Amino acid sequence: MAKRSTSFLCQICGAVHARWQGRCDACGAWNSIAEETTAADTMPATLRGGRRGRLIALESLTGTSEDAPRVQVGISELDRVAGGGIVPGSVLLIGGDPGIGKSTLLIQASAKLASAGHRIIYVSGEEAVAQVRLRAERLGLSGAPVELAAETNVEDIVATLSEGRRPALVVIDSIQTMWTDTVESAPGTVTQVRSSAQILIRYAKRAGAAVILVGHVTKDGQIAGPRVVEHMVDAVLSFEGDGAHHFRILRAQKNRFGPTDEIGVFEMTGLGLAEVANPSALFLSNRDSGAPGTAVYAGMEGTRPVLVEIQALVVPTSLGTPRRAVVGWDPSRLSMVLAVLEARCGIKLGAHDVHLNVAGGFRISEPAADVAVAAALISSLSGAVLPPDGVYFGEVSLTGAVRAVPHAVARLKEAAKLGFTRAVAPAAKGTAANGRDAGEAPLAVDAISSLGDIVATIAAKGSRRSSDKAQEG
Repeated sequence: MAKRSTSFLCQICGAVHARWQGRCDACGAWNSIAEETTAADTMPATLRGGRRGRLIALESLTGTSEDAPRVQVGISELDRVAGGGIVPGSVLLIGGDPGIGKSTLLIQASAKLASAGHRIIYVSGEEAVAQVRLRAERLGLSGAPVELAAETNVEDIVATLSEGRRPALVVIDSIQTMWTDTVESAPGTVTQVRSSAQILIRYAKRAGAAVILVGHVTKDGQIAGPRVVEHMVDAVLSFEGDGAHHFRILRAQKNRFGPTDEIGVFEMTGLGLAEVANPSALFLSNRDSGAPGTAVYAGMEGTRPVLVEIQALVVPTSLGTPRRAVVGWDPSRLSMVLAVLEARCGIKLGAHDVHLNVAGGFRISEPAADVAVAAALISSLSGAVLPPDGVYFGEVSLTGAVRAVPHAVARLKEAAKLGFTRAVAPAAKGTAANGRDAGEAPLAVDAISSLGDIVATIAAKGSRRSSDKAQEG
């Protein structure tokens, strides 16, 4: 006999509560707890007839292992983020804002694989088959032999996938619309999303077919639904972008078969998403090198060096509390750099509003951008224009010292490829001031050991510029 049991689940983190309450104790979210009813088996464990567990083989750490086989999609930026291709039997979860281009990217990837002879099945739970066909026609992909379906019941989907030749890739758009007969709750709830994902993951592992799940995101950019789904899948990809800019970034947040923090850059065009082989040139295409407050940062995203422009504006404030506005960087990191400039370098910014922007809508996460941010701030405050042929990178400590960062040579090579001739970087072993890095650096390196070095250099340029203007006047 089975009876219905009622539980109260948080729709954000999946925590179970004995009764309804306004705030979840696990994640702190408000109004996220919903009542759900599930079937519970009341038969005692001794009468259920459970089978005895079988012995499994145990192996040692020594031995040979082979790399996981991969299927090349044909879109190099997607293959890069996936770790060199999609592994058969793996499950990928891709999230992004509505309208960012998730479905466009996946229909392009499906068409590429289908044209190469693979069986591809695209299941849409949000759109009808006719709507998917219209998108394919707009992208010029209507001739690709992709099999389409519009269905939300997971049991029907798995039964259909099990018929005929095993598919190489299955796209589920989206997981929040799927539901299973084993759970009596609305689609999109924690229990439905978790149960539906588990059934699809079990099919992928059993059949050896790769499955891509599309997930909605919340207003703070996190993939909606229980966090346990991100732990269940093999890879979590985030599709980022800004509606005001024409490029999109595919970022790997988790990958069991490849590196994390890898990015792929795409450009939104009239014919879909086009790959960007040189994202640094795209981010620097409209750079204003003759204005103060701009610095070029040489960063790393995974294994790829990326050059972006950092813009700063420092103006006297008219408010009692100065404003700190940041776009594309960590606000707490900016507060730390401002505190170090005031405490260690004597630069008073308490009576100034500070606006910081990473040009192009790019988002920086590594601390190596500290030196570039500090250079842009000092340039804006002093009015000194930074050299247009120089790049900046380095981590600033609370003592004012500039620490070395990894992959310095790769950053310098990318800068040299784009025509830069000088870099301001941390002083490291084998680096001489105003010299080259022991024959490895492809351009001249101004090695600095503390933030005061760059402050003195930029301030001197600013004072010379002011004296020149006074003489001209």
